[in-house]
Amino acid sequence: MSLLDRGIQIKTPEQIAGMRRAGLVVGETLELLRSSVRAGMTTGELDAIAEDNIRSSGATPSFKGYHGFPGSICASVNDEVVHGIPGGRTLADGDLVSIDCGAIVPDDSGRGWHGDAAVTVAIGEVPAEVTELMRVTEEAMWRGIGAARLGGRVTDISHAVESHVRSQGAYGILEDYVGHGIGSEMHQPPNVPNVGRPGRGPKLVRGLALAVEPMVTLGGKDTVVLDDDWTVITADGTWAAHFEHTFTLTPTGTWVLTALDGGESALTALGVPFGGS
Repeated sequence: MSLLDRGIQIKTPEQIAGMRRAGLVVGETLELLRSSVRAGMTTGELDAIAEDNIRSSGATPSFKGYHGFPGSICASVNDEVVHGIPGGRTLADGDLVSIDCGAIVPDDSGRGWHGDAAVTVAIGEVPAEVTELMRVTEEAMWRGIGAARLGGRVTDISHAVESHVRSQGAYGILEDYVGHGIGSEMHQPPNVPNVGRPGRGPKLVRGLALAVEPMVTLGGKDTVVLDDDWTVITADGTWAAHFEHTFTLTPTGTWVLTALDGGESALTALGVPFGGS
């Protein structure tokens, strides 16, 4: 069965360039939020900053209205892992907030292309174990992206993410929430799990774009969805971190479409060829 038969979208170089434009809006918005977040502000204020920046950049928030989601970002605090609805919650010194952001940029034909990324930010001083959780989760994301090669398989990414997290301590890795294909829709096949054996799943080919997003906890992997039908929290109440980038593979290497430098610095540190422009 071909990738197209599986519903997997393969983009042209011009379409990938459109995704890069969306990715830059997402990357710039996340950097703005990272520098803006502080104790005393609400998650709704963060959302307003994000929406204003996305729209002023000529893009549309991917999340707003998606299956009824009311925000332009997801803002998940402490034991909230993903899909936190921004609103009146006031952030305090010592909190951990994961910010997930998406944007759509139209091309000349009017078709929209998506970027999707996430960061986790500590507000003020947090315990050393929380700082370590953030480090491990972000490094696992980069190890996953760095494991991708043309001709490889999707679970090469999964295996690299899981192997790094397991090597760092007794962390929980969410299995029910995964990375995904991305392009003219925010969520497309194939799924990109954060655990698994290598060498399985669809082949990694030029024109495929994937979002890699490990979600890691200080405790177990089990989660509960709150009554708002969106916010995912850890079942054991432990804190979580979430990092995400959208990337693609080119003939010369890996190009991280939502990183402002294309991922060059992180990939170079891993010894991975950079394929951006």
